Amino acid sequence: MSYRHKETPRSRRVLPDVVREKVRPPLAVVLGSPAEVAHCLSFLDGIETTCYQMDLYQAERLQAELAKQQTAATVVTAADLWDLPADFQTVLYLPARAGERALKIDMIEQAFHILRPHGTLFVWSPYETDSFFAGLLKKIFGRAHTSYLGGETVVWGRREGDRPRRRHEVTFQARIAGGPPCRFLSRPGVFSYGRFDHGARALVETMTVHPGDWVVDLGCGCGTNGIFAAQRAGTTGHIAFVDSNVRAVALAERNARNNGVADFHTVASSRIEGLAEGRFDVVLANPPYYANNAIARLFLARSHRLLKPEGRFYLVTKQAQEIADRMREVFKNVEALMHRGYTILSNTPGQGIRKK
Repeated sequence: MSYRHKETPRSRRVLPDVVREKVRPPLAVVLGSPAEVAHCLSFLDGIETTCYQMDLYQAERLQAELAKQQTAATVVTAADLWDLPADFQTVLYLPARAGERALKIDMIEQAFHILRPHGTLFVWSPYETDSFFAGLLKKIFGRAHTSYLGGETVVWGRREGDRPRRRHEVTFQARIAGGPPCRFLSRPGVFSYGRFDHGARALVETMTVHPGDWVVDLGCGCGTNGIFAAQRAGTTGHIAFVDSNVRAVALAERNARNNGVADFHTVASSRIEGLAEGRFDVVLANPPYYANNAIARLFLARSHRLLKPEGRFYLVTKQAQEIADRMREVFKNVEALMHRGYTILSNTPGQGIRKK
């Protein structure tokens, strides 16, 4: 019998000496899970720190972790890292294991622009040997230093001179049921970067949207679902794009304008706040699969309040049974339709919602 070594979560590992010895304030910490960011800062003796997150949900969790550990830091949520001032002496980036490659490149390039001249970027990689970041920092910073720590790697480089800013973005085109094609701008860190997600396609191909409907696109990403719904709702309809990722909300607004959506608004919220309750005819939901379906449960609870009594709710998932059970607590009747390998859960038309 063989035993596989169980990796210690980075949220419990000691911040490497090479980082602690070289950090100079002010410090910016880029992304990372809330638990690991708070744990890292516990080793830095109250150093002036700004923590960057792209998602309001993660930012709120990080603030809670910092409060729990009684660690002082400023948490900033923005669409781009370079929305922060170019005034940091040190930047520490905590990339996720198996994270999105394009986002890693984007964050390294943007980190260059928030450093002071001669400031230092550190990348604490969860891989034992990481040639990817070593090569990337050498390309962007001109020189890279690497320290292998037995199970993980620290790579760092200093800002010398300047370089032009570059946005990482991909435009893709899609159409539904022979309708007019739409073009979507997408960026790293936003769901379904560079392509129309198969689950989203399954959802919009099965939804019912009438002219004049008010529609909410929950977890909108770059706005595909809401924009296709707008084709059916027409000029008298209204679309609300909602996401906790502020980069996603910015993209949804841009894509809605570029695709001629007549009447819409965007909401950046981790709790689906800021929408008129009982006003909407349709809610479209494509929740992420992480967090033990916590986001799906939030979508269900809030949709109950947003919809009119005869409103229609659609949710796409590959974890149908668990979500369907929860959905039956909210809606009177639930239907399940298989399409493109996904399950589309919806409330039975005409049956409405349970009274709370």
